[in-house]
Amino acid sequence: MSSSKSSANETRPVLNVSGVTQTVRTPEPLTIVHEASLQIFPGEAVALVGPSGAGKSTLLALMAGLDTPTSGRIELDGVALENLDEDGRAAVRAGKVGFVFQSFQLIDGLNALENVALPLELAGERDAERRAREALIEVGLGERLRHMPRQLSGGEQQRVALARAFVGEPDILFADEPTGSLDTATGEHVIDLLFRLRERHRTTLVLVTHDPALAARCDRGFQVKAGRVEAWQPDPEALRGES
Repeated sequence: MSSSKSSANETRPVLNVSGVTQTVRTPEPLTIVHEASLQIFPGEAVALVGPSGAGKSTLLALMAGLDTPTSGRIELDGVALENLDEDGRAAVRAGKVGFVFQSFQLIDGLNALENVALPLELAGERDAERRAREALIEVGLGERLRHMPRQLSGGEQQRVALARAFVGEPDILFADEPTGSLDTATGEHVIDLLFRLRERHRTTLVLVTHDPALAARCDRGFQVKAGRVEAWQPDPEALRGES
């Protein structure tokens, strides 16, 4: 396991999920996450695995404070999220949390440099452009600074998204199927880059994936099945079949 930004003696989880349930009405009540409990510690890479529709992305959104649970408790860096309003949760995330999504979620009207600089500018950072430039060089896009998203390939767009996620030096990064929109070769390149960046920046990683070989690159994992969460270990035979 890589070292964390915290002291080596740090034992407090950066993320603590206790008895979390999420129920929606569609129009009948549907429980998407059922009494989930887990802890994630600084510097870990943790995978959430399971089939499509199992509740992985919903659980990730709850852990990141993008939504609030029907019941249960979620603490992010020691702060309980479930009783905060949207602005309060955003304040907790600021400077601590980064995101990478399957769909890249770049702003079409901004070039690569502007997309990466934007979160720093919103935070009032004076050297946003310099740091954004350095982040794009770090992911191999120093020659694409002024390119618009539509001028970039899918892999390049996801590298911009990685630069944007890491430019603020987040303590924890949430990645939701980050290679889901990419071909196999490009996806492998992006994942290699993701893991190099999280090692270099000593960032805690929570990765949603349906790929057991990808999940096996993490320190440990949790399986989500029909909204229920349990500890997960990769099947060596299955992984040999992936190679």
